[in-house]
Amino acid sequence: MMQFTTSVPLLPPIGPDGLRLLLDEDEDDAPKPSLGGSWPWRGRLLASAKTLGSFNTASCMEQLLVHFANAIESNDATLAQQILWVLNNIAPPDGDCNQRLTSAFLRALVARASRTGSCKMLTAVAARADAELALHLHRFSAIDLASFIDLTPWHRFGYAAANAAIAEAVEGLPVVHIVDLSTTHCMQMPTLINLLANRPEGPPLIRLTVSGLTTTAAPPILDMTYDELGSRLVNFASSRNVAMEFRVIPSDPGDAFDSLIEQLRVQQLVSEGEALIVNCQMLLHYIPEETVGVIASTMNIGPPMLSLRTMFLKALRSLEPTLVTVVDEDADFTACDVVRRLRSAFNYLWIAYDAVDTFLPKGSEQRRRYEAGVGWKIENVIAEEGVQRVERLERKGRWAQRMRATGFRSVGFTEEAAGEVKSMLDEHAAGWGMKREEEDLMLTWKGHNVVFATAWLPA
Repeated sequence: MMQFTTSVPLLPPIGPDGLRLLLDEDEDDAPKPSLGGSWPWRGRLLASAKTLGSFNTASCMEQLLVHFANAIESNDATLAQQILWVLNNIAPPDGDCNQRLTSAFLRALVARASRTGSCKMLTAVAARADAELALHLHRFSAIDLASFIDLTPWHRFGYAAANAAIAEAVEGLPVVHIVDLSTTHCMQMPTLINLLANRPEGPPLIRLTVSGLTTTAAPPILDMTYDELGSRLVNFASSRNVAMEFRVIPSDPGDAFDSLIEQLRVQQLVSEGEALIVNCQMLLHYIPEETVGVIASTMNIGPPMLSLRTMFLKALRSLEPTLVTVVDEDADFTACDVVRRLRSAFNYLWIAYDAVDTFLPKGSEQRRRYEAGVGWKIENVIAEEGVQRVERLERKGRWAQRMRATGFRSVGFTEEAAGEVKSMLDEHAAGWGMKREEEDLMLTWKGHNVVFATAWLPA
C-alpha cells in the first residue's frame, strides 16, 4: 500500500516560466527561500523537460503524467506530491485542449492513488474531482440525448455505416429481428426505422431486442426506463407505418450477455424465417478480455478466465445471424501496466478534447457534459482494475482476428454505403474524414483513426 506520509512544503502557484527557471537551477544550488523546502525530484523532471522542450506541449505533459504514475506505482510519495503540484500549475481544467486532457488524466491518477486510503491530501483532492465529475454526468431525456449525439460524428459515423449495411442485408425480407447492443440507448434506431419504412417493397415487421444492462452504467445516462423508451420507439415506427415489437432482456457484458444469447436461442425456435441482425455499437469492449483472467490469477482469486469475448462471438455465430455489425473506437486499453494504458489513452483521447472546440463553445453546459463523459472513460481506464475496469478497447485488427477465428467473414461496405457516411460527415467540421481500410470504414480526425465500422457474415 502506498504511504503518502512525507511532508511536502506548501508552494505558491507559479506560471510555466517560473517553473522552468526552478527546474533549470543547478541541483546543488540552495532552493529559493520564498519557495521553501527541497526539490530532490528536480533532476528527473529537468531531464524530461530538456528532452521534450516547453512544459505546455502535449509530449511534456504526457511525460509528467508518466512520472506521476510511476511515482504512485513505486510508492515514491515525495515525488508524486511534487509532480501533482507541477501538473496543477501547468494544466488547468479550463485551459486549452492539451491542458484539459492532462487535467483529466491527473484526476484519474489521483483517484487511483487515493483509493489506497493512505493519503489524506490526495483523498480530499479526489473527492472534489469526483464531485465535479458527478455534477456533469447528466441524465439525458431521449430528445436531449439524440440532439447531443448529433453534435459529433463519433457515434453518427457508426450509425450511418451500420444502417446502410443492415438495409442492404434485409432487402426484400418480411421480418427483421434487430438485436441492438449499444451504449447510446437506441438512438440509432429512428434513422434505421425511417430507412426501412421507405423500402420500395414496403417496410418489414421489426422486432427490436435490447440488452438492459444490469451492472455497467457508462455515460451517456438516459433519464427514463427502457420500457418507456420502447413505447416511444414503437409509436415512432407506427407513425412511419412500420409494425414494430420491442423487448428488453436484462443482460450484461460481464457474463458475455449469457442471458441474452439464451433468450435469442429460444426466440429462434418459435420464430422461423426472420432475419437476425446483431448491431454492436461500442459495447463489445465492455465484455472482459483475457487480461482480466491474468489479474485474477495473480491475485489468487482463481484460475485464469476463459476469453469471454471469444465465448460471446462463438455463441453469436451459432445463431446463424444474417448480419453482424461491429463498430468501436480504434484504440488499445487492455494493457495490465497502468503506464502503458496511460500512454495509449492519452494518445487517443486527445482527439475528443481537440474536436470539441469545433462544435461546443467554451464554458457551455453541453461541453462540460461532453468532457465529463470523456473524463469518466479516462478514470475507468486509469483508476480502476479487475472487473471494475470496463473500458477495455481493442483495435480493429484484433476484433477482426476474433471474428474470423469464431467463424465469420468480412463483408465490404458498398460505394452507396460509403457515400451515405460521407454525406453525414459533410455536416460536421472539416477535420473529420473517412477512409477505407480493406473492406472496412474508418472515421478519422485530422488523419488519425478514431472509430471503425465493420460488417460480418457467417463464413
